[in-house]
Amino acid sequence: MSLEIKVMAEMKDAMKTKNEALLRSLRSIKAEIIKAKTEPGANGEIDEATEQKFLQKMMKQRKDSFEIFTQQSRPDLAVKEKEEMDVIEKFLPKQLTPEEIREAVAVIISQTGASTAADMGKVMGVASKQLAGIADGKTISAIVKELLA
Repeated sequence: MSLEIKVMAEMKDAMKTKNEALLRSLRSIKAEIIKAKTEPGANGEIDEATEQKFLQKMMKQRKDSFEIFTQQSRPDLAVKEKEEMDVIEKFLPKQLTPEEIREAVAVIISQTGASTAADMGKVMGVASKQLAGIADGKTISAIVKELLA
């Protein structure tokens, strides 16, 4: 089942239950779907990889906003961002824990033969491809730096 069909079904339920937070989040996802479908070269269709990419982008935007609002003592806005993050997370594949990322990066380091911080680019290239969609790039980078230090 495509993301668009899932979102539309959940939107109907959210409207029936009058769940404003869920509806707001689903509408933002639907807007991204429409935007992706109308981009040049999309021909009105989007693949699963594109869907995952824009969902991850939306999640990252919400996380950044949540952190900023929390730092600036704006709990009213932070709550909205957290609600949207929870909804977007339902449509993303399960994210790896830091321990799982650490294990995967350790394997990649041994495979590439990296030993110093100068080899970080080589490791990040492989890690980013292997862990795409299931791990945050910032977390991967921090773990690679730690393991190569």
